[in-house]
Amino acid sequence: MTPNVVKWTDFAATRGIRIVAIVLIALILNRLLRSLTRRLIPGSRSEGLGRIARMHEDHVKTLAGLLYSAGTAVIVIGSFLTALPEFGFNVTPLAAAAGLASLAVGFGAQHLVRDLINGFFIIVEDQFVVGEAVRIGTVIGRVEHMTLRRTVVRDFLGAVVSIPNGEIAQVANLSREWGQVFVDVSISQQTSSDVALAALERVCAELRGDASWSPVFVDGPRALGVESLGPAGATLRLQIRTVPGRQDDAARELRRRIQNRFEQDQIRWGGVQRVEIIGNESAQGFTARSNP
Repeated sequence: MTPNVVKWTDFAATRGIRIVAIVLIALILNRLLRSLTRRLIPGSRSEGLGRIARMHEDHVKTLAGLLYSAGTAVIVIGSFLTALPEFGFNVTPLAAAAGLASLAVGFGAQHLVRDLINGFFIIVEDQFVVGEAVRIGTVIGRVEHMTLRRTVVRDFLGAVVSIPNGEIAQVANLSREWGQVFVDVSISQQTSSDVALAALERVCAELRGDASWSPVFVDGPRALGVESLGPAGATLRLQIRTVPGRQDDAARELRRRIQNRFEQDQIRWGGVQRVEIIGNESAQGFTARSNP
């Protein structure tokens, strides 16, 4: 045999076996990682789960995908560095250069590192998931996409807003458990608060008993009482607590029913007084009439 054939035979018999072993170990570790991350995800289907369970499943899926991607990257890099010496490369200078490069990149990409770290904690702490409505700073909308680096929100005007995770200092999740809104109703001074509150209680009871609206409510609607007093009359306050995202719809329906009830019961609204001057040109002949 020629020297080259002998050389390659020796390489295959010694180092080739170790390289194959490294590849096989990497594949086994990747399969184990995939199996472990899949076990984190519940086996039941989302259609048969409640809202809270679906939110938990979405969070677990996001976290499992993150762990699998990060673990795969670690396995590939570790296998590559382990196999390099078998090809005659000295990894010590490479490791030192990689350390210096990572240090330089770390100083030059501080914002990127902050985005990744903050994004990791957003996912791990389950602050929000894709599909939920959130308020981040001045942006209010629904989360359409999120990674470790950024969160993409579509606001109520339809604009797609990309927010670096490092800039998220405070976030309000509007899709957890329930939403709440207060409805204020003004009545004139000539209207009794007790009469108006009784009418409001009837409206609330009718709305709670409506089969098309009762599944929306978590608590209420209920009349809390007199919120404030002023020269134009009193302000009465009602409370509505609904499933997330439906509080504004319920408030609009409640206002519509209140208007109809007040018209039926001839309850006068509060507001700005209108003054009409009636009489002739002489000052003594003028009389004033006030209308609400």
